[in-house]
Amino acid sequence: MTDEAPPVVELRGVGLVYHGPPPVEALRHCDFVVRRGEFVTVTGPSGAGKSTLLNLVGLLDEPTSGAYLLDGIDTSTLGDMDRTALRGRSIGFVFQSFHLLPYRTALENVALALVYQRRKRSERTALARRALERVGLAHRVGALPTTLSGGERQRVAIARALVGNPSLLLCDEPTGNLDSKTASSIIALLEELNAAGLTIVVITHDPSVARRGTRTLVIQDGLADEQEPA
Repeated sequence: MTDEAPPVVELRGVGLVYHGPPPVEALRHCDFVVRRGEFVTVTGPSGAGKSTLLNLVGLLDEPTSGAYLLDGIDTSTLGDMDRTALRGRSIGFVFQSFHLLPYRTALENVALALVYQRRKRSERTALARRALERVGLAHRVGALPTTLSGGERQRVAIARALVGNPSLLLCDEPTGNLDSKTASSIIALLEELNAAGLTIVVITHDPSVARRGTRTLVIQDGLADEQEPA
């Protein structure tokens, strides 16, 4: 990845005000670019605006000022259906709490992410199996989430996020429910995926996770400041 790589995420003077009452300025004039192939971590204290930024980048909220471009598309020009379609094809989400269906196998949980893409069941199954292989779980495709360790469940969640071949993997505290050893292995997996070309943004409160990124954005009081990792 070089500075000439095209932007995947581009925020131009983006702000978000929750109108209240009283109004709350959750994010203030944020200029931020994530280029293809980067691994960016976002950190800051609780209530600083990390979740707000995640919701904006993930097309879950809309800014009240500025412009957000995803894969070169100005999202402010899109209606709800087009925003949903863009989110579905461009962003893979990984959450702290896994969000797996307990009575579906690992393979079924991953394949369900493709249901709305109008693919044949056999194709969904093949792609899901390939995604699980990619995260090191080829031997656990038939396991239920209740029989998996925390690290394995997060790997299933990552496979689910990858199966649609997104341009951006957006991770919200992906190690928050894991012990330190397992957390390190999950970040190592993300590093491997990034080395293979995937663009990744990780929201985290953990300084040791933040340092694993190639670049760090610190959010405080709704303001963003880019820093090189220590």
